[in-house]
Amino acid sequence: MTKSHDLKSLGWSADFLRQIEVDEIGVLEPARVTAVHRDRLDAIAETGTVSLRLPPGLSTGEVAVGDWVLIDPARSHVARILDRKSLLHRRAAGIEARDQLIAANVDTLFITTSLNADFNPARLERYLAMAYEGDVTPVLVLTKADLCDDPAPYLDTLRAIAPTVAVVVLDARDPGVAAELADWCGPGQTVALLGSSGVGKSTLASTLTGAQIATQDIREDDAKGRHTTTAREFHALATGGWLIDTPGMRELQLAGTSRGIDTVFEDIAELAAACRFSDCAHESEPGCAVKDAIARGELSRDRLERWHKLKREDARNSESAAEAHARNRVFGRVVKQVKKIKRR
Repeated sequence: MTKSHDLKSLGWSADFLRQIEVDEIGVLEPARVTAVHRDRLDAIAETGTVSLRLPPGLSTGEVAVGDWVLIDPARSHVARILDRKSLLHRRAAGIEARDQLIAANVDTLFITTSLNADFNPARLERYLAMAYEGDVTPVLVLTKADLCDDPAPYLDTLRAIAPTVAVVVLDARDPGVAAELADWCGPGQTVALLGSSGVGKSTLASTLTGAQIATQDIREDDAKGRHTTTAREFHALATGGWLIDTPGMRELQLAGTSRGIDTVFEDIAELAAACRFSDCAHESEPGCAVKDAIARGELSRDRLERWHKLKREDARNSESAAEAHARNRVFGRVVKQVKKIKRR
């Protein structure tokens, strides 16, 4: 990405233009973030690629690949981040209650899974909730079609959990996949690839971009793969758009995605609105429309339990760092008291 690009081809729009103040015109330049490092950013502007320093008070953890920033070209310095039109994020791994940014200003999320043992409806619902919460259009991409004799059962499952989401079945190595995904990969559009390791994300990225991106074979015993992409990567698509490839995710913890969860489980949300009690837990309360739907065979208990699980997880992970720290301190005191009792 050493050549120059006009802003529109990079995904620039009137929404970003409106955020520029009059006194910034001609002084600061827009650039799009292509990589986030420990102490600096890589970005691409109309004139080409630049390496940028962050101002005091702004950490790289607050910047996502795909962000639009205003830069001071004379000092290679970020002046500020422009408001995002979309954002993909999750709870960071570990015990710390911290938000991790995945990608910003994405138009379409290719939720990638393979037609083998990796296929997991509960995991796909998590990805869908993330997309809806972040105002990103999801597309379900099923890979390894060449290894699957009958994709019909997989498609039936997807119709049950995501009846309105576009589904594409493909072989990631086939050069024809560019045409199959062309509706979402045109000039100025940004797509992100998300999925677990070994589902063919890097192979698909290589096919769409024409670049050699490292891939590894999946393990035969469980159809799972090892990480190949190790950081968010920003690639030019052969069709004129842009691709953000992400590391394979073994775990996707949701935080701050209540709206997205309710969109994925819209059927349950609508039923819950008809319950007799507004705070119905859908367990033993009378007049529960959700339980009635299960009794009539219109809703599966498994789907309800997955909804409960995500709602509980989201509520827990959405606690502030201070609240989480306080809870951990209380737990630590309890553990110490138990140890004292055992030593007596």
